[in-house]
Amino acid sequence: MSEALSSAHFVSLFRSVAPYVNLFRGKTFVIAFGGKAISGPLARTLAYDVNLLAALGVRLVLVHGARPQIEEELREKGLDSVYHGRYRVTDAATLDCVIDAVGSVYLEIDALLSQGLPDTPMANSTIRVVAGNFITAKPVGVLDGVDMQYAGHVRKIDAEGIRAQLGIGNIVLLSCIGSSPTGEIFNLAMEEVAESAATAIGADKLIFLTDSRGATDIDGALLDELTADAAERLITLGEWLSPDLKRYLPCAVRASRSGVGRVHLIGYDEDGTLLRELFSRDGVGTIITRESLEKLRDARPDDISGLVALIEPLEEEGALVRRSRELLEREITRFSVVEHDGMIVGCAALYPYGEDQAELACMAVHPHFRRWGYGELLMKRIEARARAAGIKRLFVLTTLTSHWFKERGFAERPIEDLPAEKRLLYNLQRRSKVLMKQV
Repeated sequence: MSEALSSAHFVSLFRSVAPYVNLFRGKTFVIAFGGKAISGPLARTLAYDVNLLAALGVRLVLVHGARPQIEEELREKGLDSVYHGRYRVTDAATLDCVIDAVGSVYLEIDALLSQGLPDTPMANSTIRVVAGNFITAKPVGVLDGVDMQYAGHVRKIDAEGIRAQLGIGNIVLLSCIGSSPTGEIFNLAMEEVAESAATAIGADKLIFLTDSRGATDIDGALLDELTADAAERLITLGEWLSPDLKRYLPCAVRASRSGVGRVHLIGYDEDGTLLRELFSRDGVGTIITRESLEKLRDARPDDISGLVALIEPLEEEGALVRRSRELLEREITRFSVVEHDGMIVGCAALYPYGEDQAELACMAVHPHFRRWGYGELLMKRIEARARAAGIKRLFVLTTLTSHWFKERGFAERPIEDLPAEKRLLYNLQRRSKVLMKQV
């Protein structure tokens, strides 16, 4: 790659993340990861990425597990690892191993986030990491006749205390152990701690780093977006899901339904997945929301800026006829839009001519979202609006996408078949093809 192209790519990439920087500043993210993520080769670069988020003004709560470290402690002491259901049966000897393992992981994370060597991403950083008695625990009790002993559930999260620390710029680090009001220590499931903390503080995002790139279907294809309902169905059907996902998905669903804005499931075994998920439109993992991120609806006056941003590049390419902002404001009721996660990513308009003909015009989909089928959705919505208005024939003028419309039932017609009013406005220089369809 030439130096000029490399520079242009850098500038373009840097500018593309600016909207996310503005969006995330002051927001609260809970990032949860198991002991494998810390013992793996990418723990150092994960710390770099956490540091970057903190530097950008994101309020961070980190929740860590220690499963492999606990297993190692048990092996060293000749103790068996016993599970019942999803929980570790934790007797007094096992609890000692849990405490030692969790303590060692905490110290490792603290060290990783305290790096400040020159020529590293953490040079000149001033991260402060705070841990404390933010978790009140309670015993799991007896399950199916098995006494779980020191295995516990989260009873309460000190949300006020966590918010106070976040408010002064500290990163809060939570572990998978908690104390009861009577002073007993309990071994907790990391994912339940993350769910409880995110729900209690009203986090904007809960991010699980997992042993999978995200949730997948039975063929292994990534499911990049799920509603809470769809994720719940996947839990019951997804025997193919990885061990982490089987544990994390129920917590993700509950957190989403309890008001956490977005839940993300991403892999920890590729460098930079956290940044790629948060600062790119497509992301790299699975995002779970209470309701679909996608909305197909009639346009509103407050959509004008989004429409301008969407269609201006296509106007400059010559794919669309130029429309002034004033014209868009006057004709906004003719438009339907697709909104994805608050961004206008597609639009189309219906312009009636006479009583039984109309034009499908200004159809555009953002390049990053064209593979999602939004063009098809918009076309069907315009057709439905046309039928509701008594329109019998729909036509479109296009210079670049005639084959796309032909594949969807439109047929090429001569200019003379256009309504008289439209023929007078036909631009002979553009030489747009005329396609028509009965609706």
